[in-house]
Amino acid sequence: MDLTPLLSWACIVFTVGMFSTGLTDLRKMRESKSADNIQFLPFLTTCLNNLGWLFYGTLKMDHTIIVVNVIGALLQILYIVMYFLYTKLKRLVTLQTLAAAAVLICGWLYFTTFLTEGDARLQQLGLTCSVVTISMYLSPLTDLIAIIRSGNVQVLSFPLTVATFFTSTAWVLYGLQLNDYYITVPNTPGIFTSLIRFYLFWKFASTSQSLPSYKPLHA
Repeated sequence: MDLTPLLSWACIVFTVGMFSTGLTDLRKMRESKSADNIQFLPFLTTCLNNLGWLFYGTLKMDHTIIVVNVIGALLQILYIVMYFLYTKLKRLVTLQTLAAAAVLICGWLYFTTFLTEGDARLQQLGLTCSVVTISMYLSPLTDLIAIIRSGNVQVLSFPLTVATFFTSTAWVLYGLQLNDYYITVPNTPGIFTSLIRFYLFWKFASTSQSLPSYKPLHA
């Protein structure tokens, strides 16, 4: 039985749902007219990651990867624009965005000019995207260590944790179905970090005075 179509839809639905958690931050910015207490770099790095995977999906002609990352990139660009409108640190945000654009242009030139057409370019691009995705999934580990020490899970988002778990699981199964380890391997850490977060919610949520609040911890 070919599960590829089902897994494809699962990847699209769960991933778009995960990206959409940023709409909560967008609403907060609009209501408060401020970007205070909202992190900018997760939006920027996720946008770069989306564009990298979009290039990979285009080279591989994988419509699932293309659709997911087109939607993801557009959402991240929206978050970036709205953040810029409401932040007081416009100079810093501009410099960070220009630096990201420079990295993007250099990467595009490398993969389109210095690498030959074919498997070599696809493999190096897949490896690069995989490394970036793994680093994004593992980056919140320092926050998790702090939560273990403090016993306070209010800085975590339970809906985002659920979305990350199902998204990572869907992509791992999709990658296994296609025998594409550049998809399977980088999404595996997302499952483990989500399980760690579930354990922390189970252990510490009862000691919190309120439900977990949203925070842009992009896995």
